[in-house]
Amino acid sequence: MSLEHLDVLIVGAGLSGIGAGHHLQQDCPGKSYAILESRDAIGGTWDLFRYPGIRSDSDMYTLGYDFRPWTEAKSIADGPDILRYVRETAAEGGIDSKIRFGHRVVRAEWSTADSRWTVEATRTDSGETVRLTCGFLFTCSGYYRYDQGFTPDFAGIEDFGGRIVHPQHWTEDVEYAGKRVVVIGSGATAVTLVPALAKEAAHVTMLQRSPTYILALPGEDAIANVLRRVLPSKLAYSAARWKNVLLTMTSFQLSRRRPALMKRIIRSGVVRQLPDGYDVDTHFKPRYDPWDQRLCIVPDGDLFRSIRHGDASVVTDRIERFTETGLKLESGAELEADLIVTATGLNLQAIGGMQLVVDGEQIRLPETMGYKGMMLSGVPNFAISIGYTNASWTLKCDLTCAYVCRLLNHMDEHGFQRATPQNRDPSIESVDFIDLASGYVQRAIDQFPKQGSKAPWRLYQNYPRDILSLKLGAVDDGVMEFSRGGVAATTEPLPIAAD
Repeated sequence: MSLEHLDVLIVGAGLSGIGAGHHLQQDCPGKSYAILESRDAIGGTWDLFRYPGIRSDSDMYTLGYDFRPWTEAKSIADGPDILRYVRETAAEGGIDSKIRFGHRVVRAEWSTADSRWTVEATRTDSGETVRLTCGFLFTCSGYYRYDQGFTPDFAGIEDFGGRIVHPQHWTEDVEYAGKRVVVIGSGATAVTLVPALAKEAAHVTMLQRSPTYILALPGEDAIANVLRRVLPSKLAYSAARWKNVLLTMTSFQLSRRRPALMKRIIRSGVVRQLPDGYDVDTHFKPRYDPWDQRLCIVPDGDLFRSIRHGDASVVTDRIERFTETGLKLESGAELEADLIVTATGLNLQAIGGMQLVVDGEQIRLPETMGYKGMMLSGVPNFAISIGYTNASWTLKCDLTCAYVCRLLNHMDEHGFQRATPQNRDPSIESVDFIDLASGYVQRAIDQFPKQGSKAPWRLYQNYPRDILSLKLGAVDDGVMEFSRGGVAATTEPLPIAAD
């Protein structure tokens, strides 16, 4: 019995996967495709996370798709609004009809002889194994592990008499109104949760081991709202998008080149938001430079407003152990709590945890190198959609999707069946794929591919530069190797230079 065959198979129906579907329909209208989604709904991260206040830490003029303007007043949007935007995009383009829910991809095997992938998925409702074949495999599953968040091994955690919940597993029955709540953590999730919980809780304490850089930005983009009133929708959206791209790039470059100046700018913003005499240096002065870890955004300074009003407080200390009534800290202080929220991080997982096999040889991702941040050395007809770490996720994903379509059209035009990036430059050295010091990155970075020391193997985290490379640069660049049927393609990953 022959397997169902598709020209392109997309893995994941979140922000990236829906974008990939749109680009395929627009730029490769003759290609058949399907989207395999392990969950039972569209939205990915924005459907998974349900904790109070869930929102983006990127503005929607850059997190939104380049082909579908964001038209709401809010620039820093909350989770339900983003989810609705993604689902409306899928419905308007008929992309939702291409999604096969409850299909978790576990293995993909490439055959050079057949120039196709055989993809194996497990039905989440029945455990049944489903197999399909495709000419090109495009993973848009992000890099968060959905089945578990990260919680350290806290001493005495079983002694606590109240409820403990990780934000990734928040459910509607979590009660916090009128309760004493401790949120452990200081990252984007924690600074989102604290002001949201503080609206109803008796008091919320954000307990952190060390501070994080936090910026207060307006929830609405006044310039973008004016542009929408005076310009056509698409033109206004593009102008606002580029304004925010350039502002983010300026912030990042200033952080890299003048970190002391950027520290002063951020600190002065925090001081203005907090009461006179507040101990800013203890609670809001990180030990690292800006953008060594991702900056946290609080729209309209809501976290600081909760602190000013006395609804929330920050404690910088380490946990000695959990107790029956709360937490005992290394300083000797104790925090009483009815509910403890462990906003202690996420677990990362490359390519959704699937196995990759090329001509019978299992691919070890750390032995591959990322080509333009989206394909793997020695792996044919395969791409990954991963966004920026220093800017909006979607900016890079839109470019990746457009490039994949250019690549597919180039192959069709010249009669190629295989496209394989190969590193044949022995001078290229390998470095970590994600250049962030954040704990969630460092815990999993050895599971990811490497990046190279120079183009096209280096991730520059630079949107204008990637436009030149992915949108305008040559597809046949001498590094991407093309082959036709009957001509053997080199699919064995080449050795990577030592770090």
